[in-house]
Amino acid sequence: MGEVWTGAALGCVGVAVLLMGGGPFGARRTRLLFADGGGVGHGPPLWPRWARVRVRVRVRVEWWVPVAGLVLGILGGSVLPVVAGAAGMPMVRRMRRAREARRDRERRTAEVIALCGALAGEVRAGRQPGDALTRAARESDGLGAAQPAVLAAARFGGDVPGELAGAARQPGAEGLLGLSACWRVAVDQGAGLAAGLDRLDAALRAQRDRRADLRAQLAGARATALMLAGLPAAGLLLGTALGADPLHVLLHTGPGLVCLAAGLVLEAAGLWWALRIVRRAEAA
Repeated sequence: MGEVWTGAALGCVGVAVLLMGGGPFGARRTRLLFADGGGVGHGPPLWPRWARVRVRVRVRVEWWVPVAGLVLGILGGSVLPVVAGAAGMPMVRRMRRAREARRDRERRTAEVIALCGALAGEVRAGRQPGDALTRAARESDGLGAAQPAVLAAARFGGDVPGELAGAARQPGAEGLLGLSACWRVAVDQGAGLAAGLDRLDAALRAQRDRRADLRAQLAGARATALMLAGLPAAGLLLGTALGADPLHVLLHTGPGLVCLAAGLVLEAAGLWWALRIVRRAEAA
């Protein structure tokens, strides 16, 4: 009990030191308490600059695959999990990049929708189409890397529909094709640009909502496929808990190696087939 009370006392002393003169929060609280109602000054920082530096280490998800293989190799006393972890790292990296690309496409689609809405508002406010496009492009990043070329064409009388069609080749920016068509019809035939942009904005929003609804409906199938893919690992953990030593059987015996190879092939084929069904449903 004496050691417990001594540790608690040291902890209280440390917290007091931190609040009175250590960290930035403690320093600010101290100045607020002892400022006597006056303004709180901005004196020199009481916390060392080196202690305020935040180190951010971003570990990619694919690096956990060889780590897991190394752990399994150490537990099972075999080099096969290490080799499998190193071989699976590129596949996991490809999956991560595909997921990031899908998020970028969704973000670009949202930016295009915001651009159409902002452009419709600027045109309805009475601005000329070129000036309206310039102002709307400042509020959203729907044009992406093609923004300088599109804005230059709008400012100096260039081929704005052609530049918009070229910008639509970016992933997720397909809605710019509709903007290009609206711009061409408004310029060539004198039609109302604001009305066309309103219809385009509504169509793009409806398409995005349908995609989100379909993705939500397929989330259950995707989760089921991933859960079934994780069942073999759960079986290995259960066998280890029961004292059966499944890693030794799989990695150091002939029948175990055959079962391991067949299981990996069937696991990969089943997971690929299930995800392929989900991807085809999303594409349709």
